[in-house]
Amino acid sequence: MKVVENKSLHTNYCLLKLKSDQALPPMLPGQFVQVRVENSPATLLRRPISIHYIDRDKNELWLLVRKVGNATRAMAKYQPGETLNLLLPLGNGFTIPSVTAHKQNFLLIGGGVGIAPLLFLGARLKAENLEPNFLLGARTKDELLQLDEFQKFGTVYTTTEDGSQGEKGFVIHHSILKNLRSDYIYACGPEPMMRAVARYAASALISCEVSLENTMACGIGACLCCVENTHEGNVCVCTEGPVFNIDKLKWLS
Repeated sequence: MKVVENKSLHTNYCLLKLKSDQALPPMLPGQFVQVRVENSPATLLRRPISIHYIDRDKNELWLLVRKVGNATRAMAKYQPGETLNLLLPLGNGFTIPSVTAHKQNFLLIGGGVGIAPLLFLGARLKAENLEPNFLLGARTKDELLQLDEFQKFGTVYTTTEDGSQGEKGFVIHHSILKNLRSDYIYACGPEPMMRAVARYAASALISCEVSLENTMACGIGACLCCVENTHEGNVCVCTEGPVFNIDKLKWLS
């Protein structure tokens, strides 16, 4: 796929927009791609990146990249016209409720770069005439990314650790959890955050799915780097997930 835009969103984040000469295959919110990073000699393995958004009209795939190592810093240097080699789509995505859920409430919770798969999920829910609520958390207001894009698909609530925007604290402490009854919760972000969300959802008897961020080297279940111990035994997150219902995980045991 060719890079059509590389937009800097923050010192630590960029948005890559990629376009293919062929029609993009069907993809689900929560699935991911494996990127071969050819301009990083120290990077031998592909890097997993969540699908941030699919623009079908432009045949574009968006990737939200956090610059944390050699590979992602190299990805942040790609320029329009350059080509990326990707495996896609990989993994299983979030469950999209049936049309009978139209009067129910959906809360999508993301922390840090964990917001990435939630934009595509929100767009998919909106396309099904479902109105999602987003609860997005970051350390500071400068790290609350893509808010204008999220607002296209639902109501956005925010938290920051320093109180510079939205409510001060972590997403799990936001008042929306007390003031709005949700029927479905979807979450992605740091594991401690997702575990806290899972405990909240379980205590409130709310259906909850989380997208795990285990280390994925191959993306096809061959290397066994991303194994997660579940109630059904050890499974590869890259093939059985990355999205799991919390009832399957041993987090609440």
